[in-house]
Amino acid sequence: MRRPGFAIWLAAAGFAAAGLAATPAAADRDCNVPLAEWQPREALQKKLEGEGWTVLSIRSDDGCYKVRATNAQGARLKAKFDPARLERVHSRDDDD
Repeated sequence: MRRPGFAIWLAAAGFAAAGLAATPAAADRDCNVPLAEWQPREALQKKLEGEGWTVLSIRSDDGCYKVRATNAQGARLKAKFDPARLERVHSRDDDD
């Protein structure tokens, strides 16, 4: 004899497992650097200013440095940087 409740539970468990499987992929965009390895914000600002950026703010977000700036043409920029290597890990236009 089949129990309809079991089929519903089984389907729900499958959806939950699919959701958990997707979670690590989203976490890959975040930086996973121990705080002891972070370089100072001033080092990132100096690097970006050397590349022609005007830095408006630097804050920590999801374990990364999140930067708001403008470039030499005056376009607004948002980008995330690895706090140890000071390399860009994610960016998007301010209009998003």
